[in-house]
Amino acid sequence: MYRFAYMAASAALLLSVNVTGISHLRQQEDQQPKISRDETVPVMPNFDKPDDAQPQPAPAPTPAGPLSEDNRLQIMRNVDGEFARMVIPLPAGKDGYRVKAGQPVDESSLERAVRGGGAAVNPGDNVQITRLEFREREIVLDINGGGKGHTTNWRDHVQVGLDAPGVPVQTGGSSGTADGGQVPAAPKNGATLILDFGRPLPNMSPDELKKQLATILDFSKQRSAALLWQDTLPPQIQQAIAEKRADVGMDRDEVLAAMGRPERKVRERSEDGTDTEDWIYGHPPAKTVFVRFAGDKVIQVDKYPE
Repeated sequence: MYRFAYMAASAALLLSVNVTGISHLRQQEDQQPKISRDETVPVMPNFDKPDDAQPQPAPAPTPAGPLSEDNRLQIMRNVDGEFARMVIPLPAGKDGYRVKAGQPVDESSLERAVRGGGAAVNPGDNVQITRLEFREREIVLDINGGGKGHTTNWRDHVQVGLDAPGVPVQTGGSSGTADGGQVPAAPKNGATLILDFGRPLPNMSPDELKKQLATILDFSKQRSAALLWQDTLPPQIQQAIAEKRADVGMDRDEVLAAMGRPERKVRERSEDGTDTEDWIYGHPPAKTVFVRFAGDKVIQVDKYPE
């Protein structure tokens, strides 16, 4: 009986406390300013979500306007010499095959061209872009040497005999890697692709150009030629490129890979008759880097202020 009475009294007390609490809360709510339906209630970020669930800012778009000199250089560095897999066939012939930028490939026109001149490359072929030419309204790409049989560019030295895993090794007419992967070598047949914009070349990044070519060339499954080339360099040079700095002993291609195009170049002849060239990055009194070449090699790097 005592336990029952105690439990009943406790329950009654708890009920009284809850009723009092609810009444108090209602009084507090009545004292709060009302928000009309027309007012905007600020939404607080959900800090319970992980960081990757929070909205991320979109990458800045490439500024509109004609193709800038800097982006032209970036395209030369990051598209010229790249490997890709063909999505469609391309006809042989020195005149090349023309496609409209931003439009689907005209399949009937392509079929007639391939039937008339034969296919230089076929869907699924591993190919290399061996030359880029910028015209007023077009970008011309030579694939595997082009329809006229152009030679390949400076990145061909990625095909060297090295035993390091993943590094290309020369294997006669084709090339592979020491771990069994394949690096496409340019076959005898090449093709020329003309990407017609129908207007002065717009400003674009290398990735945006690759998107324009996505219905023709698939870059997603191929390793960058620039990365393959960097793998063949000495470790200290690879580290300098990764840290975006120039070191004594680097050549011009390596400095371009590390620091990009210089803002100015100054050529001089020293008292002993040696011809030198300074690549200048920055403007004094802000941080400025002077990279001095003698021939093709860096002989001196100065930074101001230190």
